[in-house]
Amino acid sequence: MVKHKKPIKRGYISKFLKKADEAIGAGIKNADKTFQEGIKKADEALDVGIDLGIISTKQARKEAQRYRKVAQIQVKQLQKQAEKEANRLKNESRKKIKKKIATVRIKSSSRKETLLILEKLGRLRKTGVITEKEFQKKKKELLKGI
Repeated sequence: MVKHKKPIKRGYISKFLKKADEAIGAGIKNADKTFQEGIKKADEALDVGIDLGIISTKQARKEAQRYRKVAQIQVKQLQKQAEKEANRLKNESRKKIKKKIATVRIKSSSRKETLLILEKLGRLRKTGVITEKEFQKKKKELLKGI
């Protein structure tokens, strides 16, 4: 008898990590593109200046350096933005994972424990410690886990 393997479903963790990787990749790609555009602008300014004879080589060099600095600043900003997005996604995924784990723990409590808790809640309701509304709310939560 041949056993067939079930297809493996991707979990929440891998989905969120993939999102984080994509965000970082996009940020780096944008940063690199911005840097290249800055260098291109600097080269264009240098070419135009030299062609027109309006600026000297020293002035052209200063202008090119200024464009490079602007491009480097933009790259750093985009890298920080990508890092923030990655951290946000990681934190979001951690919260969702913790929530799922808590849900699983609640559901995994045994039926006997649930019945004992319901009995105790019933006694508290009869003695007037809790209201009927509170009892019904807790009962609904407990029975949902069974």
